[in-house]
Amino acid sequence: MSNAAVDKHPVDEIPKLARLFPLGLQHVLAMYAGAVAVPLILGSALGYSANDIAFLISADLFVAGIATLIQSIGFWRFGVRLPLMQGVTFAAVGPMIAIGNQYDITAIFGATIACGLFMIALAPVFGSLLRFFPPLVTGTVIMIIGLSLMGVAAGWITNNQESAEPRDLAFAAGTLLFIILLEKFAPPALARISVLLGLVVGTLIAIPFGMVDWSGVGDAGWFAIITPLHFGIPTFPIAAVISMLVVGLVIMTETTGDMIAVGEIVDRPVGRKQLADGLRADGLSTLLGGFFNTFPYTAFAQNVGLVSLTRVKSRYVTAMSGVILIALGLVPKVAAIVEGVPRAVLGGAGIALFGMVVAAGVRTLTRVHFTNTNVLVVAISVGIALLPTVSTGIYAEFPDWFQLIFHSGISAGAIAAILLNLLLNREQLVHTEISGDHHARGIPQSLTRPDEVRAALERQGQNRGGGNGRAGEGREAELAVEGEHDPGSGR
Repeated sequence: MSNAAVDKHPVDEIPKLARLFPLGLQHVLAMYAGAVAVPLILGSALGYSANDIAFLISADLFVAGIATLIQSIGFWRFGVRLPLMQGVTFAAVGPMIAIGNQYDITAIFGATIACGLFMIALAPVFGSLLRFFPPLVTGTVIMIIGLSLMGVAAGWITNNQESAEPRDLAFAAGTLLFIILLEKFAPPALARISVLLGLVVGTLIAIPFGMVDWSGVGDAGWFAIITPLHFGIPTFPIAAVISMLVVGLVIMTETTGDMIAVGEIVDRPVGRKQLADGLRADGLSTLLGGFFNTFPYTAFAQNVGLVSLTRVKSRYVTAMSGVILIALGLVPKVAAIVEGVPRAVLGGAGIALFGMVVAAGVRTLTRVHFTNTNVLVVAISVGIALLPTVSTGIYAEFPDWFQLIFHSGISAGAIAAILLNLLLNREQLVHTEISGDHHARGIPQSLTRPDEVRAALERQGQNRGGGNGRAGEGREAELAVEGEHDPGSGR
């Protein structure tokens, strides 16, 4: 028993509660601003009441907690069992607003359910599809997500009018300046939650100016169950589902990068089996999100950075974070307080928050060798993505299904990046496929002819005592499925 305790991997260690709770709370604080942003954006864009937006925030936190528990603790073939935090993805914002405006929120939830099922079904084979999502594609898409969301930040500052009131602009600028000062001068622990602190301080300063509306806090209860299908039975318009399936591919690519990154940080490399389990967890969380009045879920990259910073590797820390999120989701007063944050303060924080998403995409693109072809892929994809942002009526004469998919710059840009990469980088894709297969089987990259590959596999089988070439090949295939780790395949 003592040997087992000594040999336990740091990922599987359970810290004492006195240490476990503050560490878990630290993860919640690091992701809280990003976690509540999506229901705030969507509820405001679709014109929902303060009470409905507060309910969306509660549902989001509740399911985020469940999703984090599934990913960290896991059961059966669901969950990568690493310290990962889950939250609603920004990649779905544009498509969901388009779906909500075309239909209603029940279509968003239906498309989210379909997306979750799609992700669960695709999880076992997604590892073999990663060659279609190199850093060129994923970096471009992540950058597009951030750029597309800047319009949301501007709408918060202007209250969706043509121009901003000087007072609103001043509060947005003050909030942004405070976040910058925290990043520059605050200790690392505070700098990690600079956006959240900016929202808190900006809101407190706004109270004497009459900009904070917390009238709903008194009416909100201290405890409430998140009821499934609160807004009605989900509907499944085909165009809405297709649009969300594109988001599902982006989510799986994002999560793959985060899983591989955190696996390296905690010294537990992620193989294909673990990768599939983690992606299934994303799909299950997204499926639950559709039923519990919320949206698609993915791993939060900022919490991966926090694991690297603190060097605390235990997955039970993020499991505690999941418990905290569930508790927050069951307290409606918390959501009502968040809903009352002045929009101008949100706008200032949004510039930083969405700008960080853009910067994450740029950071991913630094891994790309920028030939003229790759420059063209990025340039055209970003251009196509920003068209509906700068000219909202550009697709007004097209059929509804076309508008639904392409009116979202995120969907349009993702489709463009994937297709352009397939078209213009065909030789690179073939090379990546051969290299990946050879890496999995332990074959030198220089061997490309079928007879050379077969001979290499036969020699491996003999060296391993497999008896014959086919037995050795079977063992290699099994190892490739269960233990392969390619650090370069992620985001």
